[in-house]
Amino acid sequence: MAANSNNGEALQFIEEMSRNADAVQKNVLAKILTQNAETEYLKGFNLNGATDRETFKSKIPIVTYDDLQPLIRRMADGDSSPILTTHPVSEFIVSTGTSSGEGKLIPSTKADSNLRLRLFSLIMPVTGQYAQGLDKGKVLQFLFTKPETKTKGGIPVRSSLTSLFKSDIFKNRSDNPDDVMVSPNEAVHCVDSFQSMYTQMLCGLYERENVAAVGAMFASGLLMAIRFLQVNWQQLTHDIRTGSFNPKVTDTSVRECMTRFARSDPDLADAIGQECEKDNWDAIITRIWPNTKYIGTVITGSMAQYIPTLNYYSGGLPIVSMMYASSECYFGLNLNPMCKPSEVSYTLMPFLAYFEFLPHESNSHGLTPPQLVDLVDVEIGKEYELVVTTNSGLYRYQIGDVLRVTGFRNKLPQFEFIRRKNVLLTIDSDKTREPELQVAVENASQLLREFNTNVVEYTSYADTKIIPGHYVIYWELMEKDPTKSPSDEVLSQCCLTMEESFDQQYRRCRVVDKSIGPLEIRVVKNGTFQELMDYAVSKGASINQYKVPRCVTSKPMIDLLDSRVVSTHFSPSLPHWTSERRL
Repeated sequence: MAANSNNGEALQFIEEMSRNADAVQKNVLAKILTQNAETEYLKGFNLNGATDRETFKSKIPIVTYDDLQPLIRRMADGDSSPILTTHPVSEFIVSTGTSSGEGKLIPSTKADSNLRLRLFSLIMPVTGQYAQGLDKGKVLQFLFTKPETKTKGGIPVRSSLTSLFKSDIFKNRSDNPDDVMVSPNEAVHCVDSFQSMYTQMLCGLYERENVAAVGAMFASGLLMAIRFLQVNWQQLTHDIRTGSFNPKVTDTSVRECMTRFARSDPDLADAIGQECEKDNWDAIITRIWPNTKYIGTVITGSMAQYIPTLNYYSGGLPIVSMMYASSECYFGLNLNPMCKPSEVSYTLMPFLAYFEFLPHESNSHGLTPPQLVDLVDVEIGKEYELVVTTNSGLYRYQIGDVLRVTGFRNKLPQFEFIRRKNVLLTIDSDKTREPELQVAVENASQLLREFNTNVVEYTSYADTKIIPGHYVIYWELMEKDPTKSPSDEVLSQCCLTMEESFDQQYRRCRVVDKSIGPLEIRVVKNGTFQELMDYAVSKGASINQYKVPRCVTSKPMIDLLDSRVVSTHFSPSLPHWTSERRL
């Protein structure tokens, strides 16, 4: 990887942030409150120009997205008055997880974009300290831009990563002699997932000997790339052997850019083909890209389920999980990138937002307002929910992430990501909670009524043993008339009805990204859930307090359920999805 003359400056910046964290936080809050003092939202709490923490905490409430949704709706519809922020909203970042099941729209300004890019620019200087030999190679990072829409008021709606990849700094990075990325801009910006993946993979294969790191933003995305190679390696090697380009890739800008890469190289095609045609794909990453030093991808939270699979495909290479971020805000970095995946901790960077922490045992909706803790005052070993105040108009906003403090870098705490609150099922960027699963089961069970059949109990789990992963729903049925049992066709339709009931992000992953496979219902024998309870009680659960878990992760419990399966059914088609978005 080319040596960057700014690496030392970046590392010094991180050191200064860690030593002066509290002062930086005070300044960040004061700047946000000063900048947005004349907004409708802040004026409603009578701050009267105050920018100190004590006044801020005593007057501004802790909120969720549902609290802000009416104001955001006005902004999205074209109201340009200073509602949450005085700076113009340049775009909305789309996220998931409202109580209504619709995607969240997070207002974003140019200042937010600059902060995200600032954090992104710190990744390679940190990683370069620990991975030897990176100065001699390139990074094959599979990056994807998703289609964007516009609000009623004409403001672009983008994913957080799409916003990053469409920034001028990213688009112009090829002019930087220190640029180390293999994927050309044209491929990253192509919104057709097949064409984008094909082009990036082909470029990565041409650069086989020069690739020093392989990755994607999330572990699920990297595994999708490996699966893509498994399915398409013959066409890819054909293109390399002949110097041609797959006719299925029709994007004009992509085809034009590939004239810089395409060449006839039979020896390279043979070397790649010899590895791909083997049944055993153990360590395929290092067999295809022999100089790879590490895998770069987020592997914390729900992505941890993919660690064994990544270890198999990489031959045990270090997995570097560098950045902690969300659609609402970017948070921090892993300053010890070569640690084990189970030991990953993120250091929150105090310049990005004003951070507060709600002790996890607190109830923000109780009669007594919860006491939030500042960034430098958290305690090692304790768990907190993250609360942020941002430049773009989120004030004391609950992110929904539960974190545990693992240590400090000077004055800056380091956090282990524990989980998203209340999320039951997730494969990729989907987040399905218990109420959403309940509604989906209820909707699907309506199809069983004409057969005098009811769902008497259910549970679920995210099956990631194959690529792409998929939801598995276990049903125990009560058939009042065994002569009228629902057919396989009906139960398959139940699968599709459940998928139609899930939110837009799940359906997008199914239809557009193809990162989630068809939902599966496994019907189990009568009495299975009684056996599940008996097992739980045998392991110490109270029979008086036992409740059927709506998601199971314990292997013995999954094995018990699977041993009682009498039939399996899959969604027969894709659920409906549209790019149109409403608040």
